[in-house]
Formats: sequence, C-alpha cells, structure tokens
Amino acid sequence: MDSLFPFLPPTVIVVRRKLGGRGIKAGDARPLFLGWEPANSSKVQRNGVPQMVITDRLTIQTNGNNHVVDLTERVAEAVARSGLKAGIATVFVPGSTAGLTTMEFEPGAVEDLQRWFEEMIPATREYRHHLRWGDRNGHSHLRASLIGPSLTIPFQDRQLLLGTWQQIVLVDFDIRPRRREIIVQMIGE
Repeated sequence: MDSLFPFLPPTVIVVRRKLGGRGIKAGDARPLFLGWEPANSSKVQRNGVPQMVITDRLTIQTNGNNHVVDLTERVAEAVARSGLKAGIATVFVPGSTAGLTTMEFEPGAVEDLQRWFEEMIPATREYRHHLRWGDRNGHSHLRASLIGPSLTIPFQDRQLLLGTWQQIVLVDFDIRPRRREIIVQMIGE
C-alpha cells in the first residue's frame, strides 16, 4: 500500500468515516477520511534513514472578528524543538471559524485582508446558518472555508523555508474572543 504514497514514510493507512466507522459500500457517497499513522512507533525507516513524526500544540488567544495573529516564530520554535533537521511541518487549526494562510504581516496588508473579507462576505448579511443555529456567525464559517484550516511548510537545517516577507498567520473569523489550539505536525529526519 505504501507504493500509492511514495512521499510518506512506511505507514499504516487508516480509512475512517466521520461517524460510525462501518464498511465501505459501492456507491456510498459519504465522505471518507484518509489518514496515516506510523507503523508501531513514531520512528520508522525509509531507505535506511530514520523518519520521525512529531506533533506539537500551540495555544493562541484571539480577539475574533478577523483578528490576524502572526504564528511564524512559534511554528519556527516548534520545528527547532523537534530535533528534526529537514522535512515538512503541517500547521492545522481545528474548528470551522478560523483559517491559516501566509502573507506579509504588516499593518497595511493586515488591514487590507480584513477589509477584503468584510467586503466579500459581510458580517451584516443574513446567512442561512443563522436560521439553523442562531449564533450569527455564518460569515465566519464562509470566510474560514475560503482560506482553509492548514498549511504545509518545508524546513531544512531546522529552519522554515519561507520567503523574506512571508509569515504564517492565523485569522480568527469568529464573533467573539477564542482560545485556539494550533497543531504543528512535523515529519522529517
């Protein structure tokens, strides 16, 4: 099975359903979640070179309402702390009202991004989501879905391979302050 995923170290491929975990049937349109877990430990070999998977968690306090937070230094520290020399870091925010992207983190660009989201997906508009839950954050879910919950960044010599003016940012679109968990999962050698 590993030959289907040559870019991953030898793994156990795990196929899960979001709910239930029952078998797959022909024509079944429910979503599948394909993930991977290291075989027997977090240290495996590929072509005789040890590969490791390390997961770190960061906690960030946000103000909500398009709050943009620079995570670059904290992600770089997680990579340095991992002990891995080279590989990739996946940064992920659980939840459906926040997202991750890269940008030049400076006040003008941050304000432009916030204004763009407000113009494209205004908070004051009525959303069908409001009818279902009554929480008035339909715009938050739509905005988050545009930028997505994760990024993958390569690293070498324990340094993130970002551009000079490129920072990793969390954008919290929810309508209230939140304590967000950020997962940084690194695979490398």
